Amino acid sequence: MRIIVCIKQVPDTAEVRINPETGTLIREGVPGIINPLDLHAIEAGLYIKEKTGGKVTVISMGPPQAESALRDAIAMGADEAVLISDKAFAGSDTWATAYALSMAIKKIGADIIICGKQAIDGDTAQVGPETAEFLNIPHISYVRKIEHIDKDTIRVQRLMDEGYDVIESPFPVLFTVIKELNEPRLPSLKGKMAAKKAVIQKWNAADIGASEDNIGIKGSPTRVKNVFTPQARTDRKMLEGTPEQQVEALIQELRGLKCL
Repeated sequence: MRIIVCIKQVPDTAEVRINPETGTLIREGVPGIINPLDLHAIEAGLYIKEKTGGKVTVISMGPPQAESALRDAIAMGADEAVLISDKAFAGSDTWATAYALSMAIKKIGADIIICGKQAIDGDTAQVGPETAEFLNIPHISYVRKIEHIDKDTIRVQRLMDEGYDVIESPFPVLFTVIKELNEPRLPSLKGKMAAKKAVIQKWNAADIGASEDNIGIKGSPTRVKNVFTPQARTDRKMLEGTPEQQVEALIQELRGLKCL
């Protein structure tokens, strides 16, 4: 079984700051971590490998420092890692990112591609499904449980608003996972030692055969206009008393605002 897990290095949310003048994230000096939902994707890949055999390859598109996230994935148990890094990728939106990932995946070859549902720095949940579309393969979003897997098919539960769907798919297939799927394992000492010695493959745009018209700002049909920090409001009012008294006070407040 050829398993590919796509991960992203993101700023630690405890350290995120926004430049008030430019409206962009301040990344200098901010520690990078594996996107939390991608940890569940790695765990899913390792689980499938333990059930069916095969190899888990972790790939990431990002700057050179994203190599540390790939080494963390190897420490968890991944077999190999690939970093897609090129200045030509700078400014890529989700469409251009998915295109680049799909070109790398085509070069490697895969039966199963696993992604976290979304990244905490963008929250779009678009890259996984878009990558599947570029690969022209089935995709299943919001996977909360793997019911069965064999050499030919996988059956999973997909979270929905009022329950879940049970979906079975042949290979190749891409699915995105949510945190309810599993509990990511901690790196072992043996894994950490292997991660230090591991050779991380580094591919640029030419290595994956990416067209310059489809990557970076040139290949990105969307733009982020600005990012801002919501202003703290001071006109808050705390309701005190028993729950019944608080409800009555809330009703009176809403009536005063002509909301009731």
